[in-house]
Amino acid sequence: MGELWIEFGAVFGISFVLTAILTRFIIPILKGKKAGQHILEIGPGWHASKEGTPTMGGIAFIMAILLSLVVVAIVYAVRGKQRELIPLALTMALAVMNGMIGFVDDFCKLMKKQNQGLKAYQKFALQVLAAVIYIFLLKLLGYIDTSVHIPFTAITVELGLVYYLFSVFVIVGMVNSVNLTDGIDGLAGTVTLVVFAFFAFVGIHALHASLTLISAALIGGMLGFLLYNLHPAKVFMGDTGSLFLGGAVTGAAFILNEPMIVFLVGGMYVLESVSVILQVGSFKLRHKRIFKMAPIHHHFEKCGWKEGKIVIVFGLVTAALCVLAWFGL
Repeated sequence: MGELWIEFGAVFGISFVLTAILTRFIIPILKGKKAGQHILEIGPGWHASKEGTPTMGGIAFIMAILLSLVVVAIVYAVRGKQRELIPLALTMALAVMNGMIGFVDDFCKLMKKQNQGLKAYQKFALQVLAAVIYIFLLKLLGYIDTSVHIPFTAITVELGLVYYLFSVFVIVGMVNSVNLTDGIDGLAGTVTLVVFAFFAFVGIHALHASLTLISAALIGGMLGFLLYNLHPAKVFMGDTGSLFLGGAVTGAAFILNEPMIVFLVGGMYVLESVSVILQVGSFKLRHKRIFKMAPIHHHFEKCGWKEGKIVIVFGLVTAALCVLAWFGL
């Protein structure tokens, strides 16, 4: 365990420092390319001041995370322990595939100079493809089976072929939920930081190298990025960053072989999605809105909460959910 702690610290440190440096370096580049965020007119009025803030900043922490993990992968390869990091490589592949989808989406938005990039069906189809490839490889290499553990019980349910549909639903749903959470300064980064603190604790306790090292890289990346992304944000992560994070979060649950636990530790992501579904459904069926605005973080803004307060509350609730999840494993 002591060696794993050292590796955790090294990956965390490299990821944090590289993210901080790369983000500082990339902000003026994004400004020079006029890669600024377009703010929807239907959003909170005070968000108008964010117009033009550089987006696609997720590129910085993605590069830093990948570089930090490449360093540790080389060390493992030298020691002849590279097979231990196959789940890490697969999960990073899922995250990167989703990050690439986000990058194309962000790029299209910039080209069109509006807040609409890829069409919904295009993004969905690509996300499903990424999820299918990931689950296929995990199963092919023997890292998962078709059973699912029910948290807080000793019950394991064999789903058979349904498992594959369930897995794709979980991955695509959670990836988009993380994307919805990235709506105010520092929110997605803070919630994801807490979630990976949980996965780091579980990984070290279980001596699960891949989970531990992924968590170290993500924690370092989020801390480095939050230096520039907390209110008032100097840069946004864009869909490039948020879709990458969604893939990483969900992949972490799958390599732990506890896919159901992601609904608990990612409870705030789920709340964001549910608030949108309820809002749209209520308006279509009853022509009435449940929330002042959806996703729900905007509802709290409309209620007078400052962005910093929302970030702190969502982070604390996520921490509480993570403690609860520990007892559900």
